[in-house]
Amino acid sequence: MLETAVNAEPAWLSAGDWDAIGEAAVLAAVHASPFANLLTAAPLIEISVRLTSDDEVHALNRQYRDKNKPTNVLSFPMIEPDEIAQLAASRDPEIMLGDIILAHGVCLAEAAERGVNVEAHTTHLIVHGTLHLLGYDHVGDEEAEMMEALERQIMSGLGLHDPYAIED
Repeated sequence: MLETAVNAEPAWLSAGDWDAIGEAAVLAAVHASPFANLLTAAPLIEISVRLTSDDEVHALNRQYRDKNKPTNVLSFPMIEPDEIAQLAASRDPEIMLGDIILAHGVCLAEAAERGVNVEAHTTHLIVHGTLHLLGYDHVGDEEAEMMEALERQIMSGLGLHDPYAIED
């Protein structure tokens, strides 16, 4: 079974139902991945989503990625990618897949820039972060194209915008 724990800082609370949005985004991403069996696995598979400030994300980005600025989303996997396929058969009662952390101001600015509401943009970023926890990356062109295609598919399945559409 998969559980999504969403923790939203006060600045986020004026917008959507973050528990429902976080759970829907995580479930859709896992379902679309080769690891859909985690949804019904015997162990409790946990993903933490933290909606926080730009300052907190800035500090984490500096500490863990050596980048001195906030970013929209950070993912911290707790499981190595080559171990994910075996999680459903694990004897551990609970397994933490990882943490996804989003920066409020950055997310608001990006949503406005893209002409989408903050709930839709945040959904995309949670999908993106979940895919990182499942071992996806976008370092190389081929990896990026594969990950973006999957994100488009997931967002479409949720009835939301194409996050990579180019608008003139």
